[in-house]
Amino acid sequence: MKNNVMISVRDLKKFFGEVKAVNGISFDVYKGEVFGLLGPNGAGKTTTIKLLLGLLEPNEGEIEVLGLDPERDEIKIKSRVGYVSEEPLIFKSLTPKDLFNFIASIRQLDPIEASEKAYEYMESLGALDYYQQLIATLSHGNKQKIQVIAAILHDPDLLILDEPLAGLDAKSVKVMKEILDIHLEKGGAVLFSTHIMEVAQELCDRIGIINNGKLVGIGTIDELRTQADKIGANLEDVFLRLTEQDKSVEEIVKRLRKSFNNKR
Repeated sequence: MKNNVMISVRDLKKFFGEVKAVNGISFDVYKGEVFGLLGPNGAGKTTTIKLLLGLLEPNEGEIEVLGLDPERDEIKIKSRVGYVSEEPLIFKSLTPKDLFNFIASIRQLDPIEASEKAYEYMESLGALDYYQQLIATLSHGNKQKIQVIAAILHDPDLLILDEPLAGLDAKSVKVMKEILDIHLEKGGAVLFSTHIMEVAQELCDRIGIINNGKLVGIGTIDELRTQADKIGANLEDVFLRLTEQDKSVEEIVKRLRKSFNNKR
């Protein structure tokens, strides 16, 4: 890989009939960084992630993940990537212990080391009580913990995380942040998709904002502030400006305040 580029996307397009889900976006993700992908619902974030993982084929454009082509090298990429989806995609008829043993087997990990590592992660995330309980019976937050552990068990070079903190309690969020820090210290990289602006502002080194399938802003928080002409603003205000929702929000707030004040 050149210049420590972990993900390279150039003029990427994906259409579903008349719907331009991804419409010519370009960005890079570098070793040692957390790159945030933000956008309103339906903006194209999840479609982009599926294209990176080889789960969808692009109409146009070029993708390299860890120097590999997702269309030709899907298996190689999956062996080096950890993926956490917004909705847990795990075998719910298994217990966490059975799931981790299965993952260790298909990824050809040392079974004893993998078991010890999974146990340590479960303990760190406060989920040991559910180690031998059916995943189907767990809460959304605990399912998310299991999915996170499944994604990092093989020490991947790259983590692709779609709303990974959804449903997690404050302690588990803190532990998850430490896990990401350790991953970065070991030379990994993270692509992080979230709706939570405070999380993105705290965790991400750079952010790409996608709207209607197009990248409308990219850079550090300060660079995005400059692009949005919102110097000193928080990420939420920058996001609303770049996605052209700020005026709409202002009108909604005015109507609400007017309606509320008239009833008093």
